[in-house]
Amino acid sequence: MTAAAQAPDARWRRVLAGLLLAVAGAGAALVLHAPMPWLLGPLLLVAATRMAGLASACPPAMRQGGQWVIGTSLGLYFTPMVVAHIGVHAGFIVASSLFAVALAAMGTWMLMRLAGTDLSTAWFASAIGGASEMANLAERHQARVDRVASAHSLRILMVVVIVPFAYQWAGLSGLDPTIPGPREVRLPGLMALAACTCVAALFMKRLKLTNPWVLGPLAVAAVLTANGIEWSALPGWLMNVGQLLIGWSLGDRYRPDFLHAAPRFMGAVALYTGVSLALTAVLAWLLAAWADIPWATLLLATTPGGIAEMTLTARALALGVPIVTAFHVTRMIFVLLVTGPIHRWLTRARSG
Repeated sequence: MTAAAQAPDARWRRVLAGLLLAVAGAGAALVLHAPMPWLLGPLLLVAATRMAGLASACPPAMRQGGQWVIGTSLGLYFTPMVVAHIGVHAGFIVASSLFAVALAAMGTWMLMRLAGTDLSTAWFASAIGGASEMANLAERHQARVDRVASAHSLRILMVVVIVPFAYQWAGLSGLDPTIPGPREVRLPGLMALAACTCVAALFMKRLKLTNPWVLGPLAVAAVLTANGIEWSALPGWLMNVGQLLIGWSLGDRYRPDFLHAAPRFMGAVALYTGVSLALTAVLAWLLAAWADIPWATLLLATTPGGIAEMTLTARALALGVPIVTAFHVTRMIFVLLVTGPIHRWLTRARSG
């Protein structure tokens, strides 16, 4: 067999190894009664083996598939009553978005002060946005892309692990469950839903919009559900597969040199993430004093994690999924819009 023929075979062996590790991680987490076993089990086992040097792989299509499941399932929560409920809390959603920018400013100061990081790298590493989007902005503004990507990977890992375990330890779940619109799985409706949501994702991807495999399906499913059109629910097993794919793809980001690269910088990122979680708990407590939303839901809604991971946590704990989704989607869009202009302002202010 030629070297060219062997290369695809080696690639698929790495993919198969990654899939088996993800399934094994989910199985172990189920046995141990860990929170969110289908997400955290694959994430932790794949991340540990990747950092140990095992050459497994996760194709981008796997993460996109997981994101499609999450986006579609989230859209099914947006019944007309829920949409009206979210509109009442628009002011709190705006406050959460502004708070995210304040956290980024604090993180920038911490990384510059504690790790000697340049302004551009510190700013894009601290922004509470998607890792890929922040890495792209960092490259455009001549920042250290490797450090920005590592910072976001560590932040997401810490948040995804700490928050569910903390909620399980505190016994926080099911305070304000919201039942999604459709409750029955109907094969023709499911196929139609899949087709429409995939078309939306591909259209958003073609336009080079952010997070197309979450936001495209979410938008289509939400519009349908908000107008009383309930084609089908998603099967429970499909939700588990979606979580497994997300956990597998997150764990696959890690490499053997992750913990050894720039330890001072990574230590500052870890400290920033810990302080951010503490401040977020305070913000959630303050907002809960005015909003008719439980503190546990507001904490998930304002936590500095990724949209897929935090909405998955809300769904697993039955904690106001539409509210958490609305907070995170709004924050993500807001952060993407203002991160570049604020960086330019900071650069001019520093040089002037």
